[in-house]
Amino acid sequence: MKLVFVGGGNMATAMIGGLLQCRYARDDIGVVEVDADARHRLTARFGVHADAAADVSARQSQVVVLAVKPQQLRKVAEDLQPLLAQQLVISIAAGIRTDDLARWLRGYTRIVRVMPNTPALVSAGISALYAMPAVTAAERQTAESLLQAVGSTLWVQDEGLMDAVTALSGSGPAYVFYFMEALEQAGRELGLAAEDARRLSVETFVGASKLAGAGGEDPAVLRARVTSKGGTTERALLGMQSADLKQRIVDAVKLAAARSRELGEELGRAD
Repeated sequence: MKLVFVGGGNMATAMIGGLLQCRYARDDIGVVEVDADARHRLTARFGVHADAAADVSARQSQVVVLAVKPQQLRKVAEDLQPLLAQQLVISIAAGIRTDDLARWLRGYTRIVRVMPNTPALVSAGISALYAMPAVTAAERQTAESLLQAVGSTLWVQDEGLMDAVTALSGSGPAYVFYFMEALEQAGRELGLAAEDARRLSVETFVGASKLAGAGGEDPAVLRARVTSKGGTTERALLGMQSADLKQRIVDAVKLAAARSRELGEELGRAD
């Protein structure tokens, strides 16, 4: 099965690398990228063929992955439309709703929308997928298999929930890094060397994440096990609770979801 990435940025790079690690044939992967330096980088790193225009590669591919910035997608879709026949179109452009993409493609509806996240760069991402009704079961499996090359997958049946996914897992790595920054700062202010504070912060998040994912237990249960009555953890958590930190985080994620909806409306607005 041949596929072509339209756009050669970070997420496309992550997916190509993941597919090659899964023994996907490099000769079956093409990239359309207008930037010459990016084309050279992708060719040198992966040995895949890269073009400046989509004409031949899109016509010859069974899957087209739209990996451009959301603001660029309308123009890309309008240029791509004459080249589509039976291809599966996978869009990883954040915020763009499938109805709007289908409209730009003049009614083409074999579309799967995907919200990946940046840990895909180290094959540890999670991608939420939504398929339009015209997408077949086999095509859904194809889309899922491609995204599983860079992590795990989750199907969403209601596209409206993609805003929540964007706010939670799409933006979520930034929240984690923000908390890590705070832990590092605290460590430095308590006298630790900067490199030691960073290592302790990073390894704590890595280990806690593995523990949370290993047994399927609720995070609240895992938190309680670390929190001894009258101990250091309890004192820290009481400080966070007094600042209503959990609710502030919940409110912040809701703000991100609202912005995702706004962007979808702005970018998809008809002329």
